[in-house]
Amino acid sequence: MSTKKALLIDLTLCVGCNACQAACKEVNKLPGDEEKTLSPTAYTALDEYDGVFVRRMCQHCDDPTCASVCPVGAFTKTAEGPVVYDVDKCIGCRYCMQACPFQVPRYEWSSTYPRVQKCVMCHERLAQGLPTACSEACPTGATKFGDRDELIKEAYERMNAEPGKYVPKIYGEHEVGGTSVLYLSSVPFENLGFHTQLQTTPLPQLTWNALSKIPGIVSVGGVMLFGIWWITNRREEVKKFEQRMNDRQQNNGSEN
Repeated sequence: MSTKKALLIDLTLCVGCNACQAACKEVNKLPGDEEKTLSPTAYTALDEYDGVFVRRMCQHCDDPTCASVCPVGAFTKTAEGPVVYDVDKCIGCRYCMQACPFQVPRYEWSSTYPRVQKCVMCHERLAQGLPTACSEACPTGATKFGDRDELIKEAYERMNAEPGKYVPKIYGEHEVGGTSVLYLSSVPFENLGFHTQLQTTPLPQLTWNALSKIPGIVSVGGVMLFGIWWITNRREEVKKFEQRMNDRQQNNGSEN
């Protein structure tokens, strides 16, 4: 069995207490106000469908499209499961937002130095051997953290033990090649706002099959995007250098 980590979210156990969001905001140092939808300051949020609470967050795809389309490698999939983001590499192209099959990433439109924001599955906590903050905070066990293979096994055991309780499907087991966030539900997933028409083939494989037929265009596009990234960072370096020179001149003037 693999050691890849995952979350199993059993919607039949969720009571809508929002402890998951509160814990997420605390560990990520986000504003503490309760939010009903995903945003740059809410990496997870609860929807409600006729009394059924549905937790939204990054699915952490096994073969993430966001990482595939990013021209500068700002997104990476770790061996433990999380899809993480490096703001220092990001050039703000927002291809990740367009490519995500679950429409998760959010952009800081109002910020002077905007970032793409989403759940990173507490990868720093995982590196310390700790569970995700949301699973640790959940009082009902609706969100469970563990090895992906073990969680899938447990999910099938729950369905077999109570066949009339659950829809006979684990959402995230096969969608777009599989994800590190898995769901169980008593209500058909299409009735809860889930994307149920997704293929089981990882989307980057489909993209690569198309792009491999036009290597020249891909190469030129990559060079152009790298040039944009370099120029953006070069402007910041020049700006900082000019600021240091101005500060130095002001200090010399005050000494004279």
